[in-house]
Amino acid sequence: MSEYLTAIIVDDEPPAIRLLQKYFQQLQGIKCVATCTRAVEALALIETHKPDVVFLDIQMPDLNGIQLSAIIKDKVKIVFTTAYPQFAIEGFEVNAIDYLLKPIPFERFIVAVEKVRKQQTENTVVNTAAETNIEDYFFVKTDGKKRYQRIEVKAINYLESIKNYVVLHTASEQVVTYNTLKYFEENLPGSQFVKIHKSFIAAIGKIEKTDNNEVWVSGKCLPIGDTYRNDFFERIERFEI
Repeated sequence: MSEYLTAIIVDDEPPAIRLLQKYFQQLQGIKCVATCTRAVEALALIETHKPDVVFLDIQMPDLNGIQLSAIIKDKVKIVFTTAYPQFAIEGFEVNAIDYLLKPIPFERFIVAVEKVRKQQTENTVVNTAAETNIEDYFFVKTDGKKRYQRIEVKAINYLESIKNYVVLHTASEQVVTYNTLKYFEENLPGSQFVKIHKSFIAAIGKIEKTDNNEVWVSGKCLPIGDTYRNDFFERIERFEI
Protein backbone atom coordinates (compact mmCIF):
# COMPACT_ATOMS: atom_id res chain seq x y z
CA MET A 1 0.00 0.00 0.00
CA SER A 2 1.24 3.52 -0.75
CA GLU A 3 2.01 6.03 1.97
CA TYR A 4 -1.33 7.77 1.34
CA LEU A 5 -4.80 6.83 0.21
CA THR A 6 -5.87 7.84 -3.28
CA ALA A 7 -9.38 8.97 -4.12
CA ILE A 8 -11.63 9.98 -7.01
CA ILE A 9 -14.59 12.36 -6.67
CA VAL A 10 -17.65 11.66 -8.82
CA ASP A 11 -20.34 14.35 -8.58
CA ASP A 12 -22.42 16.25 -11.12
CA GLU A 13 -22.27 19.42 -8.98
CA PRO A 14 -18.97 21.32 -9.43
CA PRO A 15 -19.36 23.19 -6.08
CA ALA A 16 -19.58 19.83 -4.29
CA ILE A 17 -16.40 18.67 -6.04
CA ARG A 18 -14.58 21.87 -5.07
CA LEU A 19 -15.58 21.47 -1.42
CA LEU A 20 -14.24 17.91 -1.24
CA GLN A 21 -11.07 18.95 -3.05
CA LYS A 22 -10.57 21.62 -0.39
CA TYR A 23 -11.02 19.00 2.31
CA PHE A 24 -8.51 16.68 0.65
CA GLN A 25 -5.94 19.49 0.56
CA GLN A 26 -6.35 20.08 4.30
CA LEU A 27 -6.02 16.43 5.30
CA GLN A 28 -2.73 14.54 5.23
CA GLY A 29 -2.54 10.93 4.14
CA ILE A 30 -5.13 11.05 1.37
CA LYS A 31 -4.91 12.51 -2.12
CA CYS A 32 -7.56 13.21 -4.74
CA VAL A 33 -6.16 11.97 -8.06
CA ALA A 34 -9.11 12.76 -10.35
CA THR A 35 -12.65 14.15 -10.52
CA CYS A 36 -15.54 13.80 -12.94
CA THR A 37 -19.18 14.89 -13.20
CA ARG A 38 -20.71 11.79 -14.80
CA ALA A 39 -20.78 8.23 -13.51
CA VAL A 40 -19.85 6.74 -16.88
CA GLU A 41 -16.65 8.79 -16.90
CA ALA A 42 -15.71 7.31 -13.54
CA LEU A 43 -15.34 3.82 -15.00
CA ALA A 44 -12.37 4.86 -17.13
CA LEU A 45 -10.83 6.91 -14.32
CA ILE A 46 -11.01 3.96 -11.94
CA GLU A 47 -9.28 1.70 -14.46
CA THR A 48 -6.57 4.31 -15.02
CA HIS A 49 -5.86 5.46 -11.47
CA LYS A 50 -6.96 2.40 -9.45
CA PRO A 51 -7.89 4.55 -6.43
CA ASP A 52 -8.42 3.25 -2.92
CA VAL A 53 -11.79 4.97 -2.59
CA VAL A 54 -14.40 6.78 -4.66
CA PHE A 55 -16.43 9.60 -3.13
CA LEU A 56 -19.60 9.05 -5.11
CA ASP A 57 -22.71 11.18 -5.54
CA ILE A 58 -25.99 9.28 -6.00
CA GLN A 59 -28.31 11.52 -8.02
CA MET A 60 -26.59 11.88 -11.40
CA PRO A 61 -27.75 11.72 -15.03
CA ASP A 62 -27.53 8.59 -17.20
CA LEU A 63 -26.14 6.30 -14.49
CA ASN A 64 -26.72 7.06 -10.82
CA GLY A 65 -24.32 6.36 -7.97
CA ILE A 66 -26.13 3.24 -6.76
CA GLN A 67 -25.99 1.71 -10.23
CA LEU A 68 -22.32 2.63 -10.62
CA SER A 69 -21.45 1.21 -7.20
CA ALA A 70 -22.88 -2.16 -8.22
CA ILE A 71 -20.34 -2.19 -11.06
CA ILE A 72 -17.27 -0.99 -9.19
CA LYS A 73 -17.80 -2.31 -5.64
CA ASP A 74 -15.34 -5.19 -6.10
CA LYS A 75 -12.64 -2.87 -7.41
CA VAL A 76 -12.70 0.06 -5.00
CA LYS A 77 -14.09 1.25 -1.68
CA ILE A 78 -17.07 3.58 -1.85
CA VAL A 79 -18.15 6.57 0.22
CA PHE A 80 -21.49 8.02 -0.89
CA THR A 81 -22.01 11.79 -0.87
CA THR A 82 -25.60 12.91 -1.34
CA ALA A 83 -28.30 15.32 -0.22
CA TYR A 84 -30.86 12.50 -0.03
CA PRO A 85 -30.89 10.47 3.22
CA GLN A 86 -33.53 8.07 1.82
CA PHE A 87 -30.83 6.32 -0.21
CA ALA A 88 -28.83 5.31 2.86
CA ILE A 89 -30.17 1.74 3.04
CA GLU A 90 -29.42 1.12 -0.63
CA GLY A 91 -25.98 2.62 -0.11
CA PHE A 92 -25.02 0.25 2.66
CA GLU A 93 -26.49 -2.72 0.78
CA VAL A 94 -23.60 -2.34 -1.66
CA ASN A 95 -21.16 -2.33 1.28
CA ALA A 96 -20.35 1.38 1.16
CA ILE A 97 -17.78 2.42 3.75
CA ASP A 98 -19.79 5.52 4.70
CA TYR A 99 -22.69 7.74 3.67
CA LEU A 100 -22.15 11.50 3.86
CA LEU A 101 -25.06 13.92 3.71
CA LYS A 102 -24.57 17.26 1.98
CA PRO A 103 -23.58 19.85 3.01
CA ILE A 104 -20.70 17.76 4.32
CA PRO A 105 -18.91 19.16 7.41
CA PHE A 106 -15.13 18.79 7.45
CA GLU A 107 -15.19 16.77 10.66
CA ARG A 108 -17.65 14.30 9.11
CA PHE A 109 -15.37 13.97 6.07
CA ILE A 110 -12.48 13.11 8.41
CA VAL A 111 -14.55 10.35 10.03
CA ALA A 112 -15.25 8.82 6.61
CA VAL A 113 -11.56 8.95 5.65
CA GLU A 114 -10.60 7.24 8.90
CA LYS A 115 -13.13 4.48 8.21
CA VAL A 116 -11.53 3.92 4.82
CA ARG A 117 -8.06 4.01 6.34
CA LYS A 118 -9.01 1.51 9.05
CA GLN A 119 -10.37 -1.00 6.56
CA GLN A 120 -7.35 -0.50 4.33
CA THR A 121 -4.97 -0.97 7.24
CA GLU A 122 -6.60 -4.25 8.23
CA ASN A 123 -5.18 -5.64 5.03
CA THR A 124 -1.67 -4.21 5.33
CA VAL A 125 0.05 -6.65 7.64
CA VAL A 126 2.55 -7.89 5.11
CA ASN A 127 2.21 -11.65 5.23
CA THR A 128 0.70 -13.07 2.07
CA ALA A 129 1.08 -16.82 1.89
CA ALA A 130 2.92 -16.59 -1.42
CA GLU A 131 5.65 -14.33 0.01
CA THR A 132 6.11 -15.27 3.66
CA ASN A 133 5.26 -18.17 5.90
CA ILE A 134 2.82 -17.02 8.56
CA GLU A 135 3.81 -20.05 10.60
CA ASP A 136 7.24 -18.48 11.08
CA TYR A 137 7.15 -14.69 10.73
CA PHE A 138 5.35 -11.66 9.32
CA PHE A 139 5.86 -7.92 8.97
CA VAL A 140 3.82 -5.13 10.53
CA LYS A 141 3.77 -1.43 9.74
CA THR A 142 4.83 0.44 12.85
CA ASP A 143 4.10 4.05 11.87
CA GLY A 144 2.42 6.12 9.18
CA LYS A 145 5.37 5.82 6.82
CA LYS A 146 6.86 2.85 5.02
CA ARG A 147 8.47 1.35 8.10
CA TYR A 148 7.93 -2.35 8.70
CA GLN A 149 9.17 -4.59 11.46
CA ARG A 150 9.65 -8.32 11.26
CA ILE A 151 7.90 -10.30 13.99
CA GLU A 152 8.84 -13.90 14.71
CA VAL A 153 5.68 -15.86 15.55
CA LYS A 154 7.51 -17.94 18.14
CA ALA A 155 8.62 -14.76 19.95
CA ILE A 156 5.08 -13.53 20.64
CA ASN A 157 3.87 -13.95 24.23
CA TYR A 158 0.49 -12.32 23.75
CA LEU A 159 -1.36 -9.67 21.74
CA GLU A 160 -3.30 -6.81 23.29
CA SER A 161 -5.93 -4.63 21.63
CA ILE A 162 -5.97 -0.95 22.64
CA LYS A 163 -8.59 1.07 20.74
CA ASN A 164 -7.48 1.05 17.06
CA TYR A 165 -4.10 -0.51 17.78
CA VAL A 166 -2.67 -3.92 18.60
CA VAL A 167 0.36 -4.31 20.86
CA LEU A 168 2.49 -7.38 20.12
CA HIS A 169 4.18 -8.37 23.37
CA THR A 170 7.39 -10.37 23.09
CA ALA A 171 10.05 -11.16 25.68
CA SER A 172 12.22 -8.28 24.48
CA GLU A 173 9.85 -5.56 23.27
CA GLN A 174 6.35 -4.26 22.65
CA VAL A 175 5.50 -3.51 19.02
CA VAL A 176 2.52 -1.27 18.33
CA THR A 177 0.70 -1.48 14.98
CA TYR A 178 -2.47 0.12 13.64
CA ASN A 179 -4.65 -2.95 13.16
CA THR A 180 -7.38 -5.09 14.69
CA LEU A 181 -7.16 -8.09 16.99
CA LYS A 182 -9.61 -9.85 14.68
CA TYR A 183 -7.07 -9.72 11.85
CA PHE A 184 -4.44 -11.52 13.93
CA GLU A 185 -7.01 -13.98 15.26
CA GLU A 186 -7.82 -14.98 11.69
CA ASN A 187 -4.26 -15.09 10.39
CA LEU A 188 -1.99 -16.35 13.16
CA PRO A 189 -1.69 -20.15 13.34
CA GLY A 190 -4.67 -21.39 15.36
CA SER A 191 -2.69 -24.26 16.80
CA GLN A 192 -0.39 -21.81 18.58
CA PHE A 193 -2.69 -19.02 19.76
CA VAL A 194 -5.98 -18.74 21.64
CA LYS A 195 -8.24 -15.77 22.26
CA ILE A 196 -8.88 -15.43 25.99
CA HIS A 197 -10.59 -12.04 26.15
CA LYS A 198 -11.99 -9.46 23.74
CA SER A 199 -8.71 -7.58 24.17
CA PHE A 200 -6.18 -10.43 24.42
CA ILE A 201 -4.82 -13.34 22.41
CA ALA A 202 -2.31 -15.58 24.19
CA ALA A 203 0.41 -17.84 22.81
CA ILE A 204 -0.51 -21.29 24.12
CA GLY A 205 3.13 -22.29 24.46
CA LYS A 206 3.84 -19.29 26.70
CA ILE A 207 1.04 -19.96 29.21
CA GLU A 208 2.53 -20.72 32.64
CA LYS A 209 -0.61 -21.31 34.70
CA THR A 210 -4.30 -20.47 34.85
CA ASP A 211 -7.31 -20.43 37.10
CA ASN A 212 -10.95 -19.85 36.27
CA ASN A 213 -10.55 -16.11 35.71
CA GLU A 214 -6.93 -15.40 34.83
CA VAL A 215 -4.03 -16.62 32.73
CA TRP A 216 -0.34 -16.06 33.44
CA VAL A 217 1.64 -15.63 30.25
CA SER A 218 5.39 -15.14 30.62
CA GLY A 219 4.90 -13.54 34.02
CA LYS A 220 1.98 -11.32 32.98
CA CYS A 221 -1.50 -11.90 34.47
CA LEU A 222 -4.25 -11.57 31.84
CA PRO A 223 -8.04 -11.80 32.30
CA ILE A 224 -10.22 -14.55 30.84
CA GLY A 225 -13.43 -13.19 29.32
CA ASP A 226 -16.70 -15.01 29.95
CA THR A 227 -17.32 -15.35 26.23
CA TYR A 228 -14.00 -17.13 25.67
CA ARG A 229 -13.73 -19.23 28.86
CA ASN A 230 -15.22 -22.50 27.59
CA ASP A 231 -13.24 -22.51 24.35
CA PHE A 232 -10.04 -21.62 26.21
CA PHE A 233 -10.29 -24.49 28.68
CA GLU A 234 -11.23 -26.93 25.92
CA ARG A 235 -7.98 -25.95 24.18
CA ILE A 236 -5.94 -26.25 27.37
CA GLU A 237 -7.40 -29.66 28.27
CA ARG A 238 -6.02 -31.11 25.03
CA PHE A 239 -2.57 -30.81 26.59
CA GLU A 240 -3.58 -32.39 29.92
CA ILE A 241 -1.70 -35.55 31.00
